[in-house]
Amino acid sequence: MNKLITAIAPEEKHKTIIQAIGEYGKNLLGFIRRRVKNDADAEDILQDVWYQFSSVINSEPIEQTGAWLYRVARNKILDKHKKHTEVLMDDMLAGDEDDDDAPDFKAILMTEATTPETEYVRNLFWEQLFFALDELPPEQREVFMWHELDDIPFSEIAENTGINVQTLVSRKRYAVVHLRKRLKQLYEEITQY
Repeated sequence: MNKLITAIAPEEKHKTIIQAIGEYGKNLLGFIRRRVKNDADAEDILQDVWYQFSSVINSEPIEQTGAWLYRVARNKILDKHKKHTEVLMDDMLAGDEDDDDAPDFKAILMTEATTPETEYVRNLFWEQLFFALDELPPEQREVFMWHELDDIPFSEIAENTGINVQTLVSRKRYAVVHLRKRLKQLYEEITQY
């Protein structure tokens, strides 16, 4: 009887994976593509998501497959951006001289301590940053991500898009203002304790 159960399980697993790919694959790739620099990175991340999905499908129940897939994709995107970003967005982390109200995440995020608390706060920051980025108009989000997360100079962005540098700088500034406002609540919650 046990042999029969193990023989059926791989077939069910395969069927579940194929069904998930058919149902979520295209939209999940689009979700990832909007958040990374190029198609190759998006496809690598998607492949990692499917690999992780196939690894856990038998070991733990997944109640909401779509939510699980998007959460894993978001985490993989965050990991990719973290690896590429040594200094966390100076424009975002420190307030301007004329903006005393802007949150200062540097003290929190740039600490060398790696405790469960600091890791949690870092992950929370990145998660909230991406939620806030999703609220921006696409042209502002893209410029911010290209310049801050992918470290592409404005001159190169201008050359690739045909948009002049001043317009790109302006779009990024609007994005920064929005992100600071959105992340202020998170900052206040973190520094309360």
